[in-house]
Amino acid sequence: MDLTNLTQVAAAQGCRITADAPMAAATTFRVGGPADLLIDLPTADAATAVIACCKQENIPWLFIGNGSNLLVGDKGIRGAVLRLANDGAAPILYPDHRLYAPGGMPLKRLCQFARDNGLTGLEFAYGIPGTVGGAVYMNGGAYGGCMGDVVVSADCLTADGTPCTLTAAQLAMSYRHTALMEKELLVTGVTLQLAPGDKDTIAATMQDLMGRRRDKQPLEYPSAGSFFKRPEGYFAGALIEQAGLKGFSVGDAQVSEKHAGFVVNRGGATAADIMELCRQVQEKVYAQFGVRLEPEVRFVGEFA
Repeated sequence: MDLTNLTQVAAAQGCRITADAPMAAATTFRVGGPADLLIDLPTADAATAVIACCKQENIPWLFIGNGSNLLVGDKGIRGAVLRLANDGAAPILYPDHRLYAPGGMPLKRLCQFARDNGLTGLEFAYGIPGTVGGAVYMNGGAYGGCMGDVVVSADCLTADGTPCTLTAAQLAMSYRHTALMEKELLVTGVTLQLAPGDKDTIAATMQDLMGRRRDKQPLEYPSAGSFFKRPEGYFAGALIEQAGLKGFSVGDAQVSEKHAGFVVNRGGATAADIMELCRQVQEKVYAQFGVRLEPEVRFVGEFA
């Protein structure tokens, strides 16, 4: 496909453009083939212009955040991968303890901003990799909290580049799912409702949760966090461990020896390795317990 016009439009909008971009460098799994184009969008207006060009030129496009919940196929991604650039913009703080945060902002930075301004409600998210927009897209959460607890609304771009705002009710946020997934919207900004709190207490809670992560999660290896959704009435990691699969490997893809709910890349894993490991884990858990594990990680691009 001819990407010349798209490249010119993106350049005119001040985008950073990478051709044949290795998606292994754009995901926390550190696997995946090249995208034809990776375009970092500095503003929502730039996103609108780039999407319009993609539509006109019949070029497929994919929105991503920090790549922390993606498995990209070994053959890569055809067309354009669009990512909101982290331009360093600060959240906007309103008098009623609401925050407005850019979609491309790292979630950790938003948590730090809330802490520094004595706002509680985001402690659970400290240490979750990814962007604010990505966390809202999948209703990310941990330690009993989730984005759905604090989101008021999300500013988005539709697949044809039209701006829209969805309320919390319209987002329909449930366990690791939102209406955004069906509509393929790009989250450009999020309004959150927090509450006043003691800075020292908030900081202590964040450090406690980060310590638990370090103790229990395999942060020393590339991964996409919890690989499977929690089945109703069970814990995915417990089922996998009870099936005797802790440490089970396919190539350099491994069920973590530290936490069986994580699949890690021990250095040279391919997407095919991870897919096969996923298939075998699902098969063996179902054979023993009659429970079908559903991946939480999104599979995108072309697989061998």
